[in-house]
Amino acid sequence: MGKTSLTRVIKLPKPSPGKGRSLYASLMARRTTREISSKKLAPQILSDLLWSACGINRKKGPFGVPGITAASASNSQEIEIYVILEEGAYLYVPEKNILTPAASGDLRVMGIGKGQGGAGAKAPVRLVYVVDIDKFSRAGFQEPGLKDPETQKAYYFIDAGIIAGNVYLFAASRGLAVWFHNCDKPGLTAGLKLREDQRVLFGQTVGYPEKR
Repeated sequence: MGKTSLTRVIKLPKPSPGKGRSLYASLMARRTTREISSKKLAPQILSDLLWSACGINRKKGPFGVPGITAASASNSQEIEIYVILEEGAYLYVPEKNILTPAASGDLRVMGIGKGQGGAGAKAPVRLVYVVDIDKFSRAGFQEPGLKDPETQKAYYFIDAGIIAGNVYLFAASRGLAVWFHNCDKPGLTAGLKLREDQRVLFGQTVGYPEKR
C-alpha cells in the first residue's frame, strides 16, 4: 500500500467475493504458516481479507443492525480489528469499508507475543483483535449473560475465534500464509491508546509465503 499518511482515512476498494479456491479446497489447504515474506498485499487483497474477516454481508441483520460475515453474541459485533502495517496502525470500519488512523509508527513487533522470536517479523499485515466490552450494553437483545463478566469472556473469545477462522479460510482460498498467535497486550494497549473497556485479545499475521 506504500507510505500512507496517518492523517487521512484509507478508503478500501469494494470487496470482490467469488475469487479463489472453493470452500472444500480452502478447507483442505487451511494451515498455519509462520514463514511469511515482506511482500505487501495489494489494496484489493487487503479489502477482501478484511471483508471476509468481519465485513458487512447484508444491510439488515439481527435486531436491525447490518449483518457481518462473523457471528457474535446478540449481534453485538464487539470484536474490532486493528490493522498493523509498516507505516502505522488503523482501525477497520466495516460499515464504511475504510481504515481509520489509530497510531503512527511500526507496531508490528508488538503483534507477536514474547518468546515467539522474530517469526513473521517483516510480514506486511498483522491483525490485532480487540474486544470493546461497551458494545455488549448496546446489543439489540440484552440477554442476562451480556452483563456477566465471565459470560462476556466466553462470548468474545469465541467471536474472535470465528473471525480468525474466516481469515484462515480466506488465506487458504488465495494462497496466502497466515498465523494466529498471542501478542504484546500491554504494549498494544498503550500503543493503540485503547480505552479501559477495550482489551487486546490475539494477533493474526497474514502475507505471502516465504519462498524457499
